[in-house]
Amino acid sequence: MSTPFPDIEARLRAALSPVEPPVHMQERLETTLDSIVELAADELESWELEAIKDPRNWPRAAVGPAAAVVVGGGAAVGLVLLRTQRKRHKRRAASRGARDLLARTLKDAGREALKVFDDLAPRR
Repeated sequence: MSTPFPDIEARLRAALSPVEPPVHMQERLETTLDSIVELAADELESWELEAIKDPRNWPRAAVGPAAAVVVGGGAAVGLVLLRTQRKRHKRRAASRGARDLLARTLKDAGREALKVFDDLAPRR
């Protein structure tokens, strides 16, 4: 039985191969995520606990900080993933198997997460 596309597998493999995004696009995304994280941190810092004393203010007073936590947390996770993903080729070349690659990836992700939180720490 003949198929109309004899090399369909090769065509699919070529069409679905991963494409590296341009460096300037990665940098722009990182800058945007970083600014979102900083804006969310500023929103949480400006939140006043005094407004919570009156129950009529609860809905209005809780929306801003809740949105800041969700949006800022998502941006921080995206920033960590983006920075960790950027170093994947170096990790893959240095690893000695799947477990070692996983350990190195988790270690890099932890390091990047600490960098994000250190950037948010108040300056003393």
